[in-house]
Amino acid sequence: MNADDTVLQYVDTLRIRASSRSCYVSVLKHFQATVVDCTSMPNPFSTTALREWLLIEVNRLSLGSVLFQVGIIKRYLDWLALRGAAPNPIAALCDQHGGRLTPIVRALVNNDHERALERLRPPPPYGSTLGPVIREHVVRMQSLGLRYETKERDLRAFDRFLQRRPDLDGAALPALVDAWRKSLSGARQQLRAQQCGRALSQALHRRDLTTPILSIDIGLQRRVLNEERKPYIFSDAEVHRLFDAARTFPTRNAPLRPIALFTMLTLAYCVGLRVGEIASLKLNDLDLEDGLLEIRDTKFFKSRRLPLPTSVIEVLSRYLMARASAGAPTALDAPLWWSALRRRAYSYSQVNGLLRRVIRRAGLKSARGRIGPRVHDLRHTFVAHRMARWYRDGVDVQNRLPYLATYLGHKDIQSTLVYLNTTPDVLQQASEHYRRHGISAMRALGGEA
Repeated sequence: MNADDTVLQYVDTLRIRASSRSCYVSVLKHFQATVVDCTSMPNPFSTTALREWLLIEVNRLSLGSVLFQVGIIKRYLDWLALRGAAPNPIAALCDQHGGRLTPIVRALVNNDHERALERLRPPPPYGSTLGPVIREHVVRMQSLGLRYETKERDLRAFDRFLQRRPDLDGAALPALVDAWRKSLSGARQQLRAQQCGRALSQALHRRDLTTPILSIDIGLQRRVLNEERKPYIFSDAEVHRLFDAARTFPTRNAPLRPIALFTMLTLAYCVGLRVGEIASLKLNDLDLEDGLLEIRDTKFFKSRRLPLPTSVIEVLSRYLMARASAGAPTALDAPLWWSALRRRAYSYSQVNGLLRRVIRRAGLKSARGRIGPRVHDLRHTFVAHRMARWYRDGVDVQNRLPYLATYLGHKDIQSTLVYLNTTPDVLQQASEHYRRHGISAMRALGGEA
């Protein structure tokens, strides 16, 4: 099979529009012809050949157009590598130099490209003078049963900062933390720096009791809390707009997408699932016959089995029928959310991004920017609407809170209290509940209502 036939075979696997197909074929054939002319090496797909092609392309196209082509070529070379061809040089460069294509392409077209690439190479993990202490602390916290992912990411950022500042070698921990904090912009980032410093000082204090434990600026902490985005509670009318937006979502070549988004929205609002929990669902997590949904190994290493309302079971059943008609995999461990266009599962970022687009499409969030409701606010809305309904039904809400905490997958009831936002509806229902309770108490005591 010659090179052009290989390109056509690859494009046939993509299930893309005719216009996109011609674009992909043109880009890949042009790339192959160019790199073959640029080198006489047995494997033309090398870093040297890639650089020669880039130098030609940047002289005739914008950087954005070149990056678009590089993305197409990278996926093609990944496909070739899976078929036993030589390793993908673009993937190798991403692995070695930070994973982002734009700075790598800029470095390759630089006159001194080797030095430019070397500047992109990330420092080794835990390579600073404090690296061993940071590593030991992270391992200890994870051994105690904590995921510790966010704090580990922050501590590794501190480690990278120290590796870029050899002039700080030998300085005391307070001075190192202060230097890192001053290099950061924004109150939240500076608070994280202080929190990392406190965690490391506690680790050092366990080794040597004379080591002081660093404090956290209370004023900075209050400032960050004041800047926190307040939860947005969707009204009943807005919830209907969200479901309408999902039901009428543009399909193009993805006919399964509207019903998938409608089902995801149902699980977020009617069951209160986190986005990560929705994205990670598999077919064997559903037991529609008994009306149960299994949430496995989620936040805090907790799993839970949730009873589903009849309406949610009906929505899931309709989605499964549409999914089967689209030719999705039916193995028990197959992902629940599956793209017929890409022939693979939706990732967390795709699920979150698509649901965010539904909120924008419903007119509840601006077309761009972070202002407006978040996808996670559907979980807050689930709690607020459940509370309001309990008050309307005369349910003892205090006794139900532990059950609500378990249903939401919280580690304790304190985590659930964060979701108990006072909305006008909840406040009105609570007032009415306690008014009726007060009347009953007065009548029992022989008073007048």
